[in-house]
Amino acid sequence: MQEVVLVIHLMLAVALVVLVLLQQSEGGALGIGGGPTSMMSGRSAANLLTKMTTVIVGCFFVTSLVLAWIAKQDASSTSVLDEPAPAPVEAPVVPEMPAETTPQVPVSN
Repeated sequence: MQEVVLVIHLMLAVALVVLVLLQQSEGGALGIGGGPTSMMSGRSAANLLTKMTTVIVGCFFVTSLVLAWIAKQDASSTSVLDEPAPAPVEAPVVPEMPAETTPQVPVSN
């Protein structure tokens, strides 16, 4: 179920990017559509793209909520903070090494 919703969510994201880029730019924005040679012209095309964008955004929002709900259902019901702390592990005892003795060398004057 999660994979299906995720694929739909990704397709909606790509469609949303395409629709936003197709819209006519107002004021020198980054839109690539809306020139004098565009396939659709006039206010009806702008209204259609605006309505399609609104529908895609709504569907994208719904799939985001559904994915969050599915992730919450899959998560464990306990928190890491609810578990008691493990007992501390004692450090191993390391035997002491005997001190090195250096041979006494007589110093001559």
